[in-house]
Amino acid sequence: MRVYEAIVKGLEGVGVRAAFGGAGENAAGLMVALKHSRQIRPVITRHEQAASFMACGYAMYTNQLGFCFATAGPGAFNLFSGLAVAMSDSYPVLAVSGYSRMKWRGWGSLNETSGLNRTPDSQAMFAATTKKSFLLTDVADTCDVLEEAVNLAFEGRPGPVHIHVPEDLTEHSVEVTDFRPVRLDVPPVRPDPAGVEEIASVLADALGRRRRIVALVGFGAVRSGAGPEIKRLIERFRIPLLTTLDGKGIVSEGHPLAVGVFADSGHASAWKAFREADVVLCIGNSLGQHATFNYREDLFENKLLIQVNIDETEFHKAYRPDHALLSDARAAVAALVDALEQRVGEVPAAKVDSQDYEVRHVTHVTREIHPAQLAQTIGRLLPPQGVLLADAGAHLAWLGYYAELEEGQNFRKAGAFGPMAGHVNGAIGLKVAHPERTVVVGCGDGCYALSGFELMTAVEHNIPVIWVIFDDEEFKLIKMFQYTAYGESALVDFRNPDFASYARACGADGHRVETLDEFEEAFRAALASGRPTLIDAKITRWAVPHYSPSPDGLIHGLVDMLEDRFRGQ
Repeated sequence: MRVYEAIVKGLEGVGVRAAFGGAGENAAGLMVALKHSRQIRPVITRHEQAASFMACGYAMYTNQLGFCFATAGPGAFNLFSGLAVAMSDSYPVLAVSGYSRMKWRGWGSLNETSGLNRTPDSQAMFAATTKKSFLLTDVADTCDVLEEAVNLAFEGRPGPVHIHVPEDLTEHSVEVTDFRPVRLDVPPVRPDPAGVEEIASVLADALGRRRRIVALVGFGAVRSGAGPEIKRLIERFRIPLLTTLDGKGIVSEGHPLAVGVFADSGHASAWKAFREADVVLCIGNSLGQHATFNYREDLFENKLLIQVNIDETEFHKAYRPDHALLSDARAAVAALVDALEQRVGEVPAAKVDSQDYEVRHVTHVTREIHPAQLAQTIGRLLPPQGVLLADAGAHLAWLGYYAELEEGQNFRKAGAFGPMAGHVNGAIGLKVAHPERTVVVGCGDGCYALSGFELMTAVEHNIPVIWVIFDDEEFKLIKMFQYTAYGESALVDFRNPDFASYARACGADGHRVETLDEFEEAFRAALASGRPTLIDAKITRWAVPHYSPSPDGLIHGLVDMLEDRFRGQ
């Protein structure tokens, strides 16, 4: 058995069912091994960066390993963006890349990345974008290295790992004679019982004294499958639910206790509930920049912060919790509910303001589609269990605010690393992992133009993703920032091709729409077709997303910004 055959067989044994990669000489043996696999579906991309994003999409809502690969040198380096996403967004991903011959190290051979004699140092670069990078130097270590890498990807807070395979090990005479199945044995991160009792006592006391508690829930709770436990928690103890953007859908956003998204582009009802809270129970989120109004220093002033997270480093960042519980979110919430049941009797109904996106009327005076109405329509038509992805840009704010999700549906924005077009491509991997779920990508025209050519990959492999382009021929978010910071904009306008015609030329379905009625017709057709579909929606340039730099609202936020600016002079 040759080295890449051993790697493929080992991955089959741990449940890998898809491989996303770029073609190349140093990956040739892996490509051949994948051709003969009866369990792993190979998808060769037009660009290796897309392969790394697809591996992230594959791992996003599964408990399976995302797998991507590339040839040595430039191909391998194209994986970095996706691996950085997997690191920041907690996806278990394995990348395998070629490596030039060890016996030629330092000679400057083709694609050499040894770091010697003016060659790039790929070991250092992969080490910086993964939990660990391995250099396989002895073919006898293949199964040991693969096993360590795969287990590390899932251990604690999931993340990416990487293996270099030197070309020497792919020669005909080199065989793996000691193959064994790879063991995946990652113990779950369960809460410390003493910590559960401590936090349960604090919450029980707060409930008994009628102190106001809110739950702030993020993607970690979604990934752990904690939806039923979260719902039980809020219903039994009458706790208002706030979510991050990535927590949308963990409980239906129409639930009486759901008060909306808490973020700088979130809902006023959520801001109000947070301001009035005495205790914030933060579950499965990292209290990131946009969810904390740029790490606002007084955000938790006069509040008790309880934080549940699978990663201990989250307790030592911008905010230090008063009480911390290291655990997978599902196990933690289940344990807390059980402990509270023994301490708390009947809880009076909570007074909760309705989500303001339910009653907000969108004022629209131009002919083009208003992006808020586009987002509302997508949310209304998204089928049960559907997934809505948003790439980096103003469209993310529109979708997060106006697309109302039901329980079982999911929303994912570009994460902390925040690449444009990450989800344009990641959606393909997500659809491969979940062929039964509708996958819709809301993307800016700038995002799509970066790497929309992977539509050809979706067509070739019959992967029916729906892309909705928010088309206004400008980098809206950059433009808004420029006006705020510099009082003018620059270099943000561009011209688009006919995206719908391009889609049809690639063999996909393509629609260009200029009214909401046209969009709804096109979207329904896309849902019914089961084909890769691109919908180019012409939106107005005059709409500005709902946003505040302060949880006290836009006016307070603007005053704070002016005060900061004057103090800085």
